[in-house]
Amino acid sequence: MSWAEIGSEDELRELLGEVLPRAATKDRQRLHERDRDWLAASPFCLIATSNDQGDCDVSPKGDPAGFVHVIDDTTIAIPDRPGNRRADGFLNILKNPHVGLIFLIPGRNETLRINGRARLIREAPFFDDLIVKGHRPHLALVVEIEQIFFHCAKAFLRSSLWKPDAWGSDGLPSHARLVKEVQQVEESVQQLESYYGESYANRLYG
Repeated sequence: MSWAEIGSEDELRELLGEVLPRAATKDRQRLHERDRDWLAASPFCLIATSNDQGDCDVSPKGDPAGFVHVIDDTTIAIPDRPGNRRADGFLNILKNPHVGLIFLIPGRNETLRINGRARLIREAPFFDDLIVKGHRPHLALVVEIEQIFFHCAKAFLRSSLWKPDAWGSDGLPSHARLVKEVQQVEESVQQLESYYGESYANRLYG
């Protein structure tokens, strides 16, 4: 069977139809009080970036709920924590400041989406407000909001994301075994199991 590719906006609109009125008017440019409430309750977000060649990356960020610092009605800051140091998203931002963010709250099927322009900040007075378990970030992502809106629940309802009884078993091996199978690493499976074991959670801010 041959593939039928869509090559124009007209073709796409013919297939999907026009934007629903509520969807067309829901985006804003400034934080509403309810946006602030959502950010205060969210412990997790996804940050989408791309470089100047269009190569994309999506990076998860997580901390205790309320980890996002609201600077003003059009600016937020997201602290960086110790990680693998690849810095794929940060390197993208140095070449292309446009970012897309999705903020989740466990158990809620809606999400808060923010699009804007980002900067990497290595020091600012508000860093003292970003300390978690004694860790003061050495870097923060500051986003100037250009568009913000709540996204509907359909994807979460279809996936039963928050329903444990619908999860089942994924049948996949442990993360240590996945690493050993898909990467070239010197460590044995046993060494990797030890690294990703119980002590892993104790090194989140160290």
